[in-house]
Amino acid sequence: MTNKTPDALDLRPWIEEVRALGELVEVDGADWNLELGAISELNVKRARPPALLFDRIPGYADGFRVMTCSTSSPARLSSILRLGHHDTHAGLVQALRGKPRQWQTQAPDYEPVDVGTGPVFENVASGADVNVEAFPAPLWHEKDGGRYIGTGCMVVTRDLDSDWVNVGTYRVMIHDRNHVGLDMIPGKHGAIQYDKHMKAGKPFPVAIVIGCDPLGYLISGIEVPFGMCELNYIGAILQRPVSVVKGQLTGLPIPSGAEIVLEGWAHPGDERIEGPFGEFHGYYPGKPATAPVVTIERVYYRDNPIIMGSPPAKPPNDYSYSKAVMRSALLIDALQAAGVPDVAGVWAHEIGGARMFNVVSIRQRYAGHARQAGHILNQCGVGAYMSRYTIVVDDDIDPSNMQEVMWAVATRSDPELDIDIIKRGMGSKNDPMSIAYPYKAPFNSKAIIDACRPYDFIDEFPEVAEASKELQQATLAKWHHILDK
Repeated sequence: MTNKTPDALDLRPWIEEVRALGELVEVDGADWNLELGAISELNVKRARPPALLFDRIPGYADGFRVMTCSTSSPARLSSILRLGHHDTHAGLVQALRGKPRQWQTQAPDYEPVDVGTGPVFENVASGADVNVEAFPAPLWHEKDGGRYIGTGCMVVTRDLDSDWVNVGTYRVMIHDRNHVGLDMIPGKHGAIQYDKHMKAGKPFPVAIVIGCDPLGYLISGIEVPFGMCELNYIGAILQRPVSVVKGQLTGLPIPSGAEIVLEGWAHPGDERIEGPFGEFHGYYPGKPATAPVVTIERVYYRDNPIIMGSPPAKPPNDYSYSKAVMRSALLIDALQAAGVPDVAGVWAHEIGGARMFNVVSIRQRYAGHARQAGHILNQCGVGAYMSRYTIVVDDDIDPSNMQEVMWAVATRSDPELDIDIIKRGMGSKNDPMSIAYPYKAPFNSKAIIDACRPYDFIDEFPEVAEASKELQQATLAKWHHILDK
């Protein structure tokens, strides 16, 4: 039975849940100018990075805060996705399998509910009082083109000739107190809606949600079907509708528990230089370029507001773990749908931005099974985009453990026999290697590496010299006070 009680996507109860898990660290005194970004970047490189909540940021009132690293652990990500508690990559991927299809199917049943008012309206600024620079938006990296207030954000827009509301995660750079740059990749749903308005010579309505429950920006950043509103999809995950209020200018729906919302219009012909800013693979692939400007006419914010930050950077970055988990689950489902049997696990590695370096482990059942799994993983609809390397390993190898994976590559593959190359595969203009390619279109070559024991010699292949998995687990349980240190 559907729960009709709406959910405000309030960030603060989730913060308390994370605090109770022991996965929140509060940081006082970090500067918005590079320091906050560097702390966050170094934090996500740790084995179990906590979420970070920054306060007492120099130059800003106490209580004007920034949160980062929200999705960077299995426990936090499973909490965000309402999947119960999971402490391992494999357990979380398994819990997520099949869910995206289920959520997509149920989304039409969870239309957002307009509740009229909410905490987001605790403070309202308009006209000369609008000042986006009043919030501690970080300069994340030295080579960034400006301060980005919108990284872990939700950009709410409306179609010109239908009632379709789209919610996307697009980067937002501050130009001045009431103008921000909005970068939307061509072909993305928000960009399609923007282009319609510009061709008609009409202003484009925009509401930028700068902080709320991290489920908001997580889902705004995935591929939801054309014409579907992400707020419905989020409702399906929550199993209850999202509680929204309408922007006073545009009428766009915004989560009633949002921390900060910037509302305004992108006017025809109003563009400025935006960027550069990093991408998910860890490079600056583009130079500064013109992008739409949004003139901010209203700012809504809660008392003691929190910016949700999630900047891209060299992996692992703020959101790379969540992308790895979600794409891994989608890839397993794709392999199963294609008829590949006995898939033990898949991991879309963070080092490749969850796209460029993917590993599948299988229990080999027949000659050609490993090549079948590798080629389908590399070329299926979910996996083809920028899939530079695909590695197939036996089921005794943890696909998420890079040391085990590369050990299998080093000891179970022959470069001459076990590397297949696909030429002119599906690439991207954002590929940092694209400057060296001879192609006019966005192609790239792809390697499938069979790092399984050779099937025709599988019974004769040497045994592995290590303690059994059962003995390892028993030893860890008994000697955890020594081995967990």
